[in-house]
Amino acid sequence: MKRVVTIQDISCFGKCSLTVALPVISAMGVEATILPTAVLSTHTGGFKNFTFRDLSEDITKIFDHWKSENIEFDAIYTGYLGSFEQIDLMKDFICKKPKKTLAFVDPAMADNGKLYTGFTPEFAHHMLTLCKKADIIVPNITEASFMLDVPYIEEGYDKAYVEDILKKFADLGIKTPVLTGVSLEPDKLGVAMYDSEKDEFFYYFNEKIDAKFHGTGDIFSSVAIGGIMRGMDIKEALKLAADYVVECIKVTMPDKDRHWYGVEFEKTIPYLVNRL
Repeated sequence: MKRVVTIQDISCFGKCSLTVALPVISAMGVEATILPTAVLSTHTGGFKNFTFRDLSEDITKIFDHWKSENIEFDAIYTGYLGSFEQIDLMKDFICKKPKKTLAFVDPAMADNGKLYTGFTPEFAHHMLTLCKKADIIVPNITEASFMLDVPYIEEGYDKAYVEDILKKFADLGIKTPVLTGVSLEPDKLGVAMYDSEKDEFFYYFNEKIDAKFHGTGDIFSSVAIGGIMRGMDIKEALKLAADYVVECIKVTMPDKDRHWYGVEFEKTIPYLVNRL
């Protein structure tokens, strides 16, 4: 069985980060090791007065213990990181990994043209230094624009805009940059990828659903890394991840008691397993 370590926060209430990554990756038949970077009472999107406990001082101790036990991973998957220090800790961890271990970075810090609460443009630039260490990165357009200092275009952009962003990441040494939330037609939403080794672009689109939920990016990343660990070609893994997010939204929309803080992904796990 393949083993992934996913490194991000635990938001006790609200479906995102580790509370999504752990069940999704496990359901895909991949061992999910977790390293919480912080514990929050809720996630930061839309909730007020949430509690936050930084666990940075524990991270190095955990890394050292794993090393003493000869614990290794087939993939390192980082998500939401809360500080410059945590970014540096992840860079060090990735630099010391075995060559065979895949480094997958989701620079979760912004969306819809804005940085998340507590983040700055300087933080985005520092996140780019982590992305440079990765094999695969999966920013959305907002995150990419902040990291690369390119103009953020909400809609009406073309392939040239998307491919310029992907090429800029590749020029920094990132083997496989992926851009999420790409829309080249009003009713389509999907992903774009650049394979720097083959000098090849890849696009995949689903129908665009007029709804916004927190945590869908975490679901996408978790399915993508799970698919890759199951032996899927990265294109197939990205397709599965995109399809699964759409399925989660579709299942959630008819529920009159649905909540803005997350999709009802629990209902769609059988769909995910059947797709595998």
